[in-house]
Amino acid sequence: MNSATANGRERHEWRFFRAGGLDQVLLETGADLACLQELDLQLWTALACPVRGLEFDARTLEFIDCDGDGRIRVPEVLAAVRWAVSLLRDPEVLVKNGSGLPVAAIRDDSSEAQQVAIAARQVLQSLGKQHAATLTVEDVVEGWQRFIMEPLNGDGVVPPDAAPEPAVRRLMEEIVDCVGGVADRSGKMGVSAAKVEEFFAEALAFADWRKRGESDSKIWVWGDRTHEAAAAFRSVRDKVEDYFARCRLAAFDPRVVPLLNRSESDYRVVVDRYVQDAAADLAAFPLARVEPGRPLPLESGLNPAWESAMARFRTEVVTPLLGAREALHESDWRKLCSTLAPFEQWLASKGGSRVEKLGWDRICALLEGPERHAVLELVARDQSREPAARSMLALEKLVRFQRDLHHFLNHFVSFRDFYLGRDRALFQVGTLYLDQRACDLCLRVEDPTKHASLAGMSGMYLMYCDCARPATGERMQIVAVVTDGDADNLMVGRNGVFFDRKGRDWDATVTRIVDNPISLRQAFWSPYKKLVRFMEEQAAKRAAAAQAASNSKLEASAAAVVTPDKTKPPETKRMDTGTVAALGVGVGAIATVLGGFVSGFLGLRWWQMLLALAGLCLAISGPSVFIAWLKLRKRNLGPLLDANGWAINARARLGPRYAKTMTRLGVLPPGASRTVIESGAARTWMWIAGLLVAGSLGLGAWLYASGLMHHWSGGRWGRPVPGMPFMQAPPDAKQSDATSPP
Repeated sequence: MNSATANGRERHEWRFFRAGGLDQVLLETGADLACLQELDLQLWTALACPVRGLEFDARTLEFIDCDGDGRIRVPEVLAAVRWAVSLLRDPEVLVKNGSGLPVAAIRDDSSEAQQVAIAARQVLQSLGKQHAATLTVEDVVEGWQRFIMEPLNGDGVVPPDAAPEPAVRRLMEEIVDCVGGVADRSGKMGVSAAKVEEFFAEALAFADWRKRGESDSKIWVWGDRTHEAAAAFRSVRDKVEDYFARCRLAAFDPRVVPLLNRSESDYRVVVDRYVQDAAADLAAFPLARVEPGRPLPLESGLNPAWESAMARFRTEVVTPLLGAREALHESDWRKLCSTLAPFEQWLASKGGSRVEKLGWDRICALLEGPERHAVLELVARDQSREPAARSMLALEKLVRFQRDLHHFLNHFVSFRDFYLGRDRALFQVGTLYLDQRACDLCLRVEDPTKHASLAGMSGMYLMYCDCARPATGERMQIVAVVTDGDADNLMVGRNGVFFDRKGRDWDATVTRIVDNPISLRQAFWSPYKKLVRFMEEQAAKRAAAAQAASNSKLEASAAAVVTPDKTKPPETKRMDTGTVAALGVGVGAIATVLGGFVSGFLGLRWWQMLLALAGLCLAISGPSVFIAWLKLRKRNLGPLLDANGWAINARARLGPRYAKTMTRLGVLPPGASRTVIESGAARTWMWIAGLLVAGSLGLGAWLYASGLMHHWSGGRWGRPVPGMPFMQAPPDAKQSDATSPP
């Protein structure tokens, strides 16, 4: 219902519900969604959430997260709602849980809406559903898959198999092989306009480099064999330079000649090994014997490890340029270097090396042929289908929003479905079964240590678990919230089973616990359990101490038997009489106090006894229950979600009643029978014995309070009750009373 505002505009009237201690908006109609941007942000339950870790359709979240940063914020949610409303005739379609999007619901008064409607009809026609009135997400996904598998699918990338002519297909394959390809929407590697231009730029650079070398006579010194000669020259260049440098140093100071030539110890290592094994060691020796001013021998006197390389150098480089000779002077070596320098410089400036493997003739043919324009035309035809591809994506986005957007808003703007129990929340990833309970409030976490530092402020009992599926190798970490039962049997290291939302089972192991109150029942029994544990610990300590003392005495006795000591044993210390008297007085005082309490309690009427017991329980359990009540009423879902990357805008409390629904305790099904066996039977007898003792104590208290004990005992025990005479004592009792001193 709408009402007019002061300036004449209509104001939308919102409906709210209260849950979790806060007012949450009800998004029930299309008008609510259309006016969502008018809702004050202070009334939104969440302002941001992560994309990862949510139990929601990932593709829909991808469409909502328009900037792709992995987080969904309020502006992106509002933009998604505005876009969906702008393409529909009636926004009410967004809140109807139908079987799909009615094609007739798409508007036709905008170009974008018209293109989406055309895409919807094309999808139905491609699927053979021309007469269908609605379009489902599955239909759009199948139609999109068929579209992207077409040779031309509007992404500007064409795979080679889409080329109609073999020559064009060959060129596209060469482009992918030389400069790399681009992934097409179908997953195939193809070429784009940028890759075509990159390939031909490489081919042109190679052609220019090759032509520049052919036009310079100084480059091709050895003609067609220049490449082979340059390779032979480069193979020995460093070693020849090393030899002439050693000779120059020897000419500077002849004393270093023995150091420049290897010592006998170095040669002994080579001699002691086989020649083929010592080749690597020998290659590090000088190229020839070093002497001041000595030319480099080319035939004899060379290092055996370099003989083959030097022979090729002599044949390919020295003889064609300098003629046949047996030695090479340093001046001749410098001449060779300067002669080959232009070729080396030209070779270093080579461009288009990525297409060189195609060969010079193939590169020239491609630069002059028509295949380049054919490929670019094919890419342009593919790009012309881009509007159709955008319309298909917009159609998928609209269909997914029609199915999922309203559901998402009820878990973001408000937590309606979570608090009303209609559906699990987006952050609930599954159910943990452990210790005869099922914990439904489980969240995925990335770093438990970091998560626990903030999540512990939620006031809830948290169990962090490592989950694994050995069959598939999958692993994840979760946090489970325990809201019912007790924590007596919950500890780090316990194993359970986790079932995710898909029904898959995971092995779960508790790795960390954040301790907080679970329930008032646990708080009530907590002091008594602590007392029992304290008594057990003290008893265990006393027993251990007694056993240790007994063992030490036994060891001492055994040692005395084996090696008797002839010295006089020390006298046994006797306890002082005063000490015994003091202990007796203390014990008597304690007994008197306890007796006073017992006699006072037994002197009460039965209803007064009940009140006294209730008061005692209240004194013991009252503080624990009160503190637990204060903490339980403050349990807040906000810190738990904030630690997971959400931005919760309110104090989302978990009330005691609703919190108990998040943890289900194991109960016998209706009509089930129970048979007690073995340990259960022993436990039953313990209960029976306990009941008998309690009944006996109660009966004795009643007899004492009613005066019957005083009456039946002849006045010896119990208390007298006015109007009730007591029975006479036996004669011997009277005589003993008469003869007793006053």
